[in-house]
Amino acid sequence: MALYAPFRPLHNINWDSAKSGFIFRKRSTEPMMNRLGTFVSVLFFLGSLVAHAQVANDCVNAIPICTNTPINGGTNGIGIDDFAGAASTGCLKKTAEGTIELNSAWYRFKTGASGQLGFNIGFDSSEDWDFALYRSDDCGNLGEPVRCNFRDNSQNPKAFTGVGQDPTGSLDNFQYEDWLGVETGEEYYLLINNFTNTNSGFSIQFTGQIFVTDPDTALDCSIVEELLGPPVSACEGDTYILDASTTGVDAYRWFFDSGSGFQEISGETGPELSVTNSGRYRVEFTTDASNMVTSEVQVGFAPIPTANFISNDASCSGLDVYDLSQKDAEALGTQDPNIFAVSYYLSLSDANSGTNVLPKQYETQPGSQTIFVRISSINNPDCFDVTERFELINLESPSLNFPSEAYICEDGSSVFIGEERTLPNHTYIWDSGETSAGITVSTPGEYTVKVINSTGGVSCERSKTITVVESKAPQLLDVEVNGLQANNTIKVIASADGEWEYRINDGPFQEDNTFYNVAPGANTVTVYDPKGCGEVTEEIIVAGFPKFFSPNLDGSNDYWQVQGIDKLQDPKVYIYNRYGQLLKFLGANDTQGWDGMLNGALAPATDYWFQLTYIDEDGQVKVAKYVSNHFALKH
Repeated sequence: MALYAPFRPLHNINWDSAKSGFIFRKRSTEPMMNRLGTFVSVLFFLGSLVAHAQVANDCVNAIPICTNTPINGGTNGIGIDDFAGAASTGCLKKTAEGTIELNSAWYRFKTGASGQLGFNIGFDSSEDWDFALYRSDDCGNLGEPVRCNFRDNSQNPKAFTGVGQDPTGSLDNFQYEDWLGVETGEEYYLLINNFTNTNSGFSIQFTGQIFVTDPDTALDCSIVEELLGPPVSACEGDTYILDASTTGVDAYRWFFDSGSGFQEISGETGPELSVTNSGRYRVEFTTDASNMVTSEVQVGFAPIPTANFISNDASCSGLDVYDLSQKDAEALGTQDPNIFAVSYYLSLSDANSGTNVLPKQYETQPGSQTIFVRISSINNPDCFDVTERFELINLESPSLNFPSEAYICEDGSSVFIGEERTLPNHTYIWDSGETSAGITVSTPGEYTVKVINSTGGVSCERSKTITVVESKAPQLLDVEVNGLQANNTIKVIASADGEWEYRINDGPFQEDNTFYNVAPGANTVTVYDPKGCGEVTEEIIVAGFPKFFSPNLDGSNDYWQVQGIDKLQDPKVYIYNRYGQLLKFLGANDTQGWDGMLNGALAPATDYWFQLTYIDEDGQVKVAKYVSNHFALKH
């Protein structure tokens, strides 16, 4: 006895105002519509129907499915090894038990149209289910599977595996294989394995574009031969008409099994039976030819959900992905999430058909979007509600591009901070109390502004703190020259209370205060405050002089002279003793330098000081700063 649940039974549906529900009549070519719309997937029932489940462990006994799929209350054993001890088939490998199959179930189906086909196998996320799909009409010649998945569900537990797309919208489910392209009349065998020895059953939902283009013929029902037709999947409150009408029959006997065995239904002797309860039904009758006929069918009624009001929400810039699952609780209200599933769509038609489901981690789009919500029964996706929707507003958060630092000078100046202009729909709140886009401040410190962008009752905000620092103008304290040589190096010493930038002559500013390969003679040095509090520029002389000399006429260090001043206009060197008395004057023509003689005698061995002057470009006499220094005379 195989149990089934339908995808889309081929029945008429008539509204019965007296019973406030739908009445289903079999054997029509019109597509089934539930009270809320149509759906394009196939799902068998779990829950109360599990007790009726029967599984085909062997390929030769594979349960045929078309518009309906089997009810399965779990698998147990393998029956006959359909792979004759093989080590693998596709991605499925031999288990510790010595066979590929483990707690297996076999099904077969035939395509009635061409297009894109997929399916979802649903199960308890604590269990591990695998599958292999074969394009074949012969169990003895299955070949390699066209789709196969053997992923371990314990590492990242999911509630679905299959072909196509996870119905929850999850994009990180590696238990899914690519969509399958099918042609009319192809036959398939589906092997489902349970890798855990205890299991609570599974469901199968057929999906894909083929069920949109050919909803009534996507799967060929000629492989199912049963008087009462394929199993029936309906919604609670519906009435389904079982029709066993056969010519030459006077009386029928109807039976019902809710899980404890078939019991005859008293008073039901006609060819039709109206059913409203889930269970298995049987009809028996004898024809004029004295042939005893028995036919059974499974009927399942799933609860109908009710979508609750869902509030609008906003996604601010910087939040590239919006988690739609946070709306599940609003949509369900007090309804059990283990009984009903929530999914989201961009159009009402998609929500009605269950196609193009949005991933729960939805990448936000510019502007405002209407998100349509579908709540469906997990046992029967044909029982659903799509009456609610909400607005997802991708409101741009304020863009705070102004600098986070500003500077004022010690001379009592002020600085403007914040935005230059007020943007539409934006509100500005400073911690100092101002409400303009920008403010002028004259005191160092931290200033925080909160900017709010509001549209349609939704607000996005962002805050930023601007640090205002007082800065002093730089001062040039010293210039160190490493002594005249082929490649002169100078180091500029400025006041320590600042982060300065330095430049020599007309070169670029730099943070390093050392310059290399400086030409001897006059150079211009600039120290600049990048915070805007001024700069200082001075002309310096790059020259060299010996730190000592010994005028003993031994041919070594007999003379002292400032070197590198030949390019200066009218350079003069004045030599002083420790008391500031001028002892010696060297002019431009004194190229040899001082021989250490004073008043006809050798000067005392001690330290001496000097000063260099020259004529600048304006014809003014200037003292060469940072060159004055001392040297020693040694005997």
